[in-house]
Amino acid sequence: MKRRVLSTITAAALSMTGLHAADSLSEAISNGKVNGQLRAFYIDRNYDGYVTLHRSALAAGGWMKYESDDFKGLSAAVGFYTSQNFGIGADNLPGETYDPTLTSRDGKGVTYIGEAYLNYKYENTNIKAGRQRLNTPMAGSDDARMLPNLFEAYLLSNTDLPDTTLVLAHVTKFAQGTFGNTYKGGALAITSGYTLLSPDDYQTQIGVDDVTGKFLNTGTYAIGKENDGITVAAVTYSGIENMKLQAWNYYAWDMLNILYLQGDYSWRCLLNEDVKMTASMQYINEKDVGDSFAGTVDSDYLGMRLKAAWSMLSGYVAYSTTMSDDKNNPLGSSILTAWGGMPAFTQGMVTRHQFFAGTDTWKVAGNYKLNDLGINANVTLYYCSFDVGEANPYNTGESWTATEAGWDIKYYPAKNLQLRFRANFPRDFYAKHATNVPDNVDWDEYRFIVNYNF
Repeated sequence: MKRRVLSTITAAALSMTGLHAADSLSEAISNGKVNGQLRAFYIDRNYDGYVTLHRSALAAGGWMKYESDDFKGLSAAVGFYTSQNFGIGADNLPGETYDPTLTSRDGKGVTYIGEAYLNYKYENTNIKAGRQRLNTPMAGSDDARMLPNLFEAYLLSNTDLPDTTLVLAHVTKFAQGTFGNTYKGGALAITSGYTLLSPDDYQTQIGVDDVTGKFLNTGTYAIGKENDGITVAAVTYSGIENMKLQAWNYYAWDMLNILYLQGDYSWRCLLNEDVKMTASMQYINEKDVGDSFAGTVDSDYLGMRLKAAWSMLSGYVAYSTTMSDDKNNPLGSSILTAWGGMPAFTQGMVTRHQFFAGTDTWKVAGNYKLNDLGINANVTLYYCSFDVGEANPYNTGESWTATEAGWDIKYYPAKNLQLRFRANFPRDFYAKHATNVPDNVDWDEYRFIVNYNF
């Protein structure tokens, strides 16, 4: 099935390209444009509890992409991604250790071709083939540090049906961005968007010393076993007034099938028509398929969110539950997401325990735009509470409540320039419940980011 889907998409792309090839393609190349983003990032995290560690990092880089002008629908692009620490390490920063989430895991700079694709658009159909950025619910860029996750994929989309977008794709490879280096494998990583393997296993099971920016087979990256990629089918529909519906299905060959559903409905508040309300629901179901490389998987997640927006103020309250409580299979009862997908309404800035089996999560957040004060900025405050059940795969047999508070301030002092100040304060991120005194893991983390788009 997978090979038939892939060959059909590839054949369509090649046949359409041949139909429109002409000498003026050279003009399309010469009229191409360059765009990108420059980023500087400083991060500082200070642990407390039975882990006492102070780590920090400073890096600069970003990405730059050339995109040709299209000729009768055909275009091409290539993009370079880089992050460099310029010799800055633990010996010249406040932290005692170097934070690995801005560069490679060992602190070295990285540079690679992150995007290289052909794109063809014919009427309401678009085909993109090659290295590219994807932002889908269960496979995404997760651009939380210096460099995002990237993919090698074949993507077909169509909008012929009114108010409907159809997507058919096949993802063959995944390139982890720098954020994935915050994890060391295991249950915490594979429920937070990244590989189950620890860094000690990279060479023996993946064949590389560091996975940052390496385009690896989807199964090899996730669990150390090569598979035939991930076939994706999706439909989004907005034909009902004030409503949007979407359904995504990810078939990770010989691993698991992931179903993602979401519905959003908006209306004017009955008490004050100037207040816009939005109610949303999301559902995830996962089951093992084929040779079950990831073991037995049978899990369900349900999330709900209610948003309100009035003038410069907006906010929401959200709740989610990962419903299985099988202590005999804590990992297979959790929501596994190894390719950067993190769609949960209740995720924190860093705490992503909402996908643990048997866990109930609450989140409240508010945002205020300062434009009415003459300041082009906005401020977000949030608080999450994770009621982790005994069936969790992180500390199986123990239950505890983890919390996270934080803020996110965005300021735009000039066109295309963003200054961003973020902070998070997890408490009881991991409750050891053993003989350690203290037995908790807390930290305070601050980030300062400069983004310039061109």
